[in-house]
Order: sequence, then structure tokens, then C-alpha cells
Amino acid sequence: MAIKVTDTIVPRAPEHYNFAADVIDRWAADPSKLALFWVDAQGWSERRLTFAELRDQSRALAGGLQAAGLHPGDRVAIVIGREPEWWVGMIGLLRAGLVAVPGTTLLTPKDFKFRIDKGRISAVVVDGANAEKIETIRTEIPSVRCFITTGAPPPGWLAWDQALAQGRPFEPVRTRSTDPAIVFFTSGTTGPPKLVVHSHASYPLGHYVTGKIWLDLKPEDLHWNLSDTGWAKAAWSSLFGPWQMGSAVFVQQATPKFDAAATLDVLRRFPITTFCAPPTAYRQLVALDLKGSPPARLRHAVAAGEPLNPEVIAVWKEATGLTIRDGYGQTETTILVGNFPGRSVKPGSMGLPAPGMTVEVVGPEAEPLPAGEEGEVAVRVRPERPLGLFLEYEDNPEENAAKFRGDYYLTGDRAYRDDEGYFWFVGRNDDVILSAGYRIGPFEVESALIEHPAVLEAAVVGSPDPERYQIVKAFVVLKAGRVGDDLLRRELQDHVKRVTAPYKYPREIEFVEVLPKTISGKIRRVDLRRAEETRKRGHPG
Repeated sequence: MAIKVTDTIVPRAPEHYNFAADVIDRWAADPSKLALFWVDAQGWSERRLTFAELRDQSRALAGGLQAAGLHPGDRVAIVIGREPEWWVGMIGLLRAGLVAVPGTTLLTPKDFKFRIDKGRISAVVVDGANAEKIETIRTEIPSVRCFITTGAPPPGWLAWDQALAQGRPFEPVRTRSTDPAIVFFTSGTTGPPKLVVHSHASYPLGHYVTGKIWLDLKPEDLHWNLSDTGWAKAAWSSLFGPWQMGSAVFVQQATPKFDAAATLDVLRRFPITTFCAPPTAYRQLVALDLKGSPPARLRHAVAAGEPLNPEVIAVWKEATGLTIRDGYGQTETTILVGNFPGRSVKPGSMGLPAPGMTVEVVGPEAEPLPAGEEGEVAVRVRPERPLGLFLEYEDNPEENAAKFRGDYYLTGDRAYRDDEGYFWFVGRNDDVILSAGYRIGPFEVESALIEHPAVLEAAVVGSPDPERYQIVKAFVVLKAGRVGDDLLRRELQDHVKRVTAPYKYPREIEFVEVLPKTISGKIRRVDLRRAEETRKRGHPG
């Protein structure tokens, strides 16, 4: 039976809280209970880790870090791919009261230098490839006094097994709920990455709603989330959400690029019951023949990263019998709005506010707007700050002042509410297109394009124009066998005019092989927009 939103009680933060001690060790009381099911990139080699083994290994790592001279509150960069050591490492850092600073494995030496300096990093725990990168800047990062790698250790480094073996008996750390626990670096469209600081209780406990309601997880489930480990989505759906519920996490070793056919094969071969993927993955999955052999054990599917187009939801439902349930949140938050089990889904809608969150659409002065009016998505933080919200942007008073205004945290995303309270995404503040006096959200135009049988993916941006300020431009990836020509271009323009208001149609369409994306699957509209500004240099926009 699906869990209803009204069945859930949002937890409250106690004075002291530690996810390792309060959650992992509780599930570890059953020595056979599975925590992690890992397979290699080809899906043939397997490793399994119980909660008891996770407890013991994370205690050993925490003891090793204490022996290396690290103290509660010290910051540790952890950059490991989709390998079991990342999960052990994260739990070990939390257990020791250290502040975990996750990062993508694609960081360059320059990126490491910036993050180590800006984040005041005292230790690094990385895989072999990233140990080589750090070695090239080692003389430039004097704050780092402990180096650990899962690969072959350079001189002066500890091998992973050494770090676990040399640790003295672990001395438990009693962390306060408000102590910093995790720092994410998050990038906007302008400026250097910002430091998003989360506490020991608010973030993990806030993901109770993520795991229990949105992911609909139970202790017997095996949950697969496609996110890489460097991103907050891994904390959402590969760590805090599932393990709050005692569910096992399925992990496939990272592959060079996403392969929809291989992903479908994994869903069919392994006993995966719940699945979380970005919209770009679902778009490629529904282009396959799902009807012939849908994943038999899969009972629940969710999407996050960007809103999912109604056409994709419909095709997936027809093939699998499952409704993809969108969830919306940020690096700065846990789930804010979602399509939760027990509630009707309006395809294309972000859904309804999550339990424990008061989410509204506000105007320029942070004033709540009525249904039907477009504004900025905002989370009420007064009189009571909700669980799941970050502490602050560290060392960034200007950004804190801009985002916390009046009684609200402002997300920077634009949407409107309908009469039933459902939220409908329009775009980031800087994604909204201003054309001849009209405000046009890219998502609606993209959804219309994807409904056309020739289109696999689409991204829409504002392109500078001397008369209209901006025009709507679409970048379109076609399905195999389709040819992008003027005839199809006009057909797509007419299609958008019929599906949406005529003024929203793309006046320019460029056919491309791929769209620029983040490693987590979000379309990088900012890259397309900047390319257009460069191409039309000299025009406003």
C-alpha cells in the first residue's frame, strides 16, 4: 500500500544527533541486514555490505582519522566514485564529528586548490586518480595534514586499508544537532562556487521525508539512484533517505557515459524495487522498447534534477504501469515539493509541498502571491525554521541577505500555483525568456517539443534580438533515423504553436547531437545562452 502524506510525522531535532550512531548502528543490530549492494560497471562482479560491516568499517576509519590528529569540526574533502568506500567514508566522517566535503571525481587540480583553500580543508580522502591530481598541487595546500587514498598511495599518503588498520579504538563523538556536518560546493550561473553548510540533524533528519514519502521506501527495499557521489542528490537518495528507512542501496560502478540499454538491463537483472533518475535518463529509457520486458520487480520510480515532461511520464506509465513521481529541492534543502504516493499526479507539475515545509510563490517584495500568478518559489523560515534547510552560505553575507528575505528563503526558481495548490515550474530566474514584453518559461516550450515524435530532447533559451530583446531559441536532439531540415523545423514550430500559446514558439531551432549537461543530468541552459550571446555579440541579452 502506498504511504500517504498524511500518515507521516515529521521528526524534530534533538539536542544531540549523529546519523552514524543514531541510524546506522540501530540497523546494525541485525547482523545480516543488507546496507549496500554494489556491482561493477559491467554488472557481473558484486560486493555486499551489511549495516554491521558498515558500522565496523566506519568506526575503524573514524579511529584512523582520530589517530592522524583530526578533531571534531575539522573538514575533510571526500572524492571517490561510485565505490563502497565512499559510503564507508561518509559514515566514518560523520561518526568522528568531522565535516564531510564531497566533490565530483571530475575536479581538476585547480578545482581542488580552490576548494581546499576556500573550504579550509584539513584532510583529503580520495580515489587513486584524484590522489594524482592532488599530488601536483601538494606544496600549495599547507592546510592539509592527512592524505588518504583508495588507490596506490604516493609517498606521505595512507592507503585506505592502512587508515582503517592503524586507528586506535574509536572514541565516540557526541555531536550537537546544530554542529556543521556537510559542506557542498554549489555553482550558480555567475561567480565562484558557494559553500552550502548543513548540520548534523537538520539535513539527515530532513531526509526522513525524502525516504519515507517521496521514495516510498521500506526496510525490505533495494533502491537505485543514478546520481554520482559528488552531488547532493547522492546524499538525498543514496545515503540519508534510504538508510533512514533501513533500505539497501544499490550501486553500479561509474561508467564513461550513461547507457540507457545497459541501465534497463540492470533494472531487469537485479532485484531493484525503487528507482531514482534524472529526466535525461528517463527520456532515453522511454526511447527503448520497454513494453516487451519491463523491470519486473520495480514498484516505484521518481525523478529529480529538472521537471519531467508529461510525454515521458505517459510513455513510461504505459510501458511499466508505474507513474514517475517528480521531486523538487536544491543542494541547500531536502525535498520541498513533490508528487507523493497517495496524491494524484498532474503530469508536468512539480507537485505539492512536502510535509514540514511551508512553500509559497512570492513576488518581488517576498509577498505571497495568489494562485495563477508567477513568482519565485520560497520556503517559510519564520517563525520556525524547517528541518532540511541549510545553515548558511559560508563567508557570503551578500548571498545570505539576498536569499533570506523577510520570512522566507528564496530558491531562485520561478513557478506558479494552481487552484488546487499544485506547483508548476517556469524556470530559474535567469532562464526566463523576455520577448516582446512576454515572459516565457523554457520548460513549457521544451515539453511541447518533446511531445513531437521526432524529438528525443530539447533545451530552450533566450537568444538576443535587437527588436524583441530576446527570441525563443530551441536546441533539439532528434531520435535515431530522423533528419533535421527546414521542413522538420517548420513542423516543430507549428507543433509548438498548437500545443502552447503561439507567441511561445521557437523562432530559431538548431539541431544538435547532444545537449550540455551537468554530471547529474541537468541541462546546462547557461552554456547555450552564453553561446548565443557570443554568437550575437553586440546585441543586448
